[in-house]
Amino acid sequence: MDVPAERLNRNWNELLQEIRVAQAGVQILFAFLLTLPFTQRWTQVTDFQRALYLITLLTVAAASALLIGPVAYHRMVFRRGARAQLVTAANTMALAGLVMLGVGINGAVLLIVDVVMGVLATALISSASVAFFVVLWWVLPRLTRPDRRDGGGSGRGPDHEMGGVAGSADGERV
Repeated sequence: MDVPAERLNRNWNELLQEIRVAQAGVQILFAFLLTLPFTQRWTQVTDFQRALYLITLLTVAAASALLIGPVAYHRMVFRRGARAQLVTAANTMALAGLVMLGVGINGAVLLIVDVVMGVLATALISSASVAFFVVLWWVLPRLTRPDRRDGGGSGRGPDHEMGGVAGSADGERV
């Protein structure tokens, strides 16, 4: 069994790897969204599409800030003995960033499908996209995580692995 300091270092490194994967998607989507108003067809978008674009752009910007946030936080607390707080805060930022990314991706899907398809196709495709993300990013992890109340796993709770209880010797939350 690893000691709390080793667990925090491992959790921090795993979290950074996960953020690197998500960040690439955010950067590509953000760049795409930034170019849209400068295309020839932009003058033809409806008020709904313009509002949806703005909401999607701001959501992806928020995802970007949240997924880059752990790096800024790390720079501010570097070598100050705040690894437990860093891991906990970074985990929260990463989860919120993934929510914003999911909303942003689905906003982009809705926008594009609305531009190229009819109302029925837009409703069906966008609903299917949202459902897919919810199942893949929320339902599946909840069904398979080891801390479920059915007796499986360690019973230590979802915060254990990301540092929520690893900050002190007595397991007190940080």
